[in-house]
Amino acid sequence: MLADGLRYKSKVSGSPFTAATSFGAATMSCFLCGKHRPRSQMVSRKILGKSQAVCSPSCKALDEATG
Repeated sequence: MLADGLRYKSKVSGSPFTAATSFGAATMSCFLCGKHRPRSQMVSRKILGKSQAVCSPSCKALDEATG
């Protein structure tokens, strides 16, 4: 931390989760586990009355497959 309270002098703009060239290749975070996954590995489920993106078939199954 700098003396004036700032944590850094400059910051790289953008996000590490930038969208790829096609919409289907972009990542989203799972509503249940919070991990970023490609949209092709997500499915929409109704949770608490709203449609949310979640891992498909499940968070645990994807963790074991990539793990």
